[in-house]
Amino acid sequence: MKYRRIGDVEVSAIGLGAMPLSLPGRPDRERAIATIHAALDVGITLIDTADAYTTDADGPGHNEILVAEALRGRPEEVLVATKGGLLYRDGGPWDRNGTPAHLKKAARESRARLGVDAIGLYQFHRPDPGVPYEDSIGAIRELVDEGVIRMAGISNVTVAQIALADHVLGGRLVSVQNQFSPAYRSSQGELDYCVDHEIAFLPWSPLGGIGRGDEVFAAGSVFTEVALELDVSPQRVALAWELSLGHCVVPIPGASRPGTVTDSAGAAELVLSGDQKARLSAP
Repeated sequence: MKYRRIGDVEVSAIGLGAMPLSLPGRPDRERAIATIHAALDVGITLIDTADAYTTDADGPGHNEILVAEALRGRPEEVLVATKGGLLYRDGGPWDRNGTPAHLKKAARESRARLGVDAIGLYQFHRPDPGVPYEDSIGAIRELVDEGVIRMAGISNVTVAQIALADHVLGGRLVSVQNQFSPAYRSSQGELDYCVDHEIAFLPWSPLGGIGRGDEVFAAGSVFTEVALELDVSPQRVALAWELSLGHCVVPIPGASRPGTVTDSAGAAELVLSGDQKARLSAP
C-alpha cells in the first residue's frame, strides 16, 4: 500500500467509504464487519463515515457504531473521518443543519459513538443555506480548539467556500470531500485548488455512484480498454487515474463486500503510462 497525507497524518492512498454498510440495502452485520476487516488487512488506514449514514429506524450514528465495533481490538493505526450537518431521512431528501449548536452537539455524540478521546477528522457534511457558512465553520474551529476533534474538513463545497473555511480555521483546513469520478468531473476546480494549497481532496463516489458505473465501465469505454491492457478491473483503473491527478487526492470508494475492498486497494500500486493517463483524462 502506498500512502498520502491528511494534515499531519499519513494514510493509505485509498480509503474505505463505509456508507453502503448502513443505508437501506446494506449487508448483514457479519459481512459488514468482514468488509471493514478486509480493508484493514490490505493496508487501508482511512475509513470515512458520518452520523447520517443510517436509517430512520436506527437513528443517528449506525455507521459510526459499526466502524467502532469493527476496529475494536485491531492494532492498526486507522484515521476515522466522520461528518456532521446532515440528517438522514428514509426516501430523502436528507435535511441539513449547520447551526453551531447542532454541529457541536453532533460532534460530541459522534465522539462518544466512536469511543475516542478526540475525533481524528471531523468534516462539515454539506453547507446549510439557512446558516452563514462562516458560522458553521466557526463551530468546527471551536471543536478543534476544545480538543473534541483533531483535524477539520469540509464536504460538498465550492472553491470560494474552501478558501473561506480555511480562513475561518486559521489555515487549519486539512481536507475537502466532494463528488468526483470519471462520470462526474465538475469538482475538477476544487481538486486543483486543493492540490495547489496542500489540502487533501477526498473524492466520494469515485467510481460513479449508483446508476453511472455501467456507463463508465461499459465494454468499449476508455476505462475498460485500459483495464484490458493492464489485466485489471476498470474500477481499479478509475481509482488509479484519480490518484494520478494530484498528490493530495485520496479516493474513498464505498464497498459492501470484502472482495470489492481488495480490488480497490490495488489501485494504489497500479502504474498508468502517460498515454493511458491522457486517454483517461480526455473529456
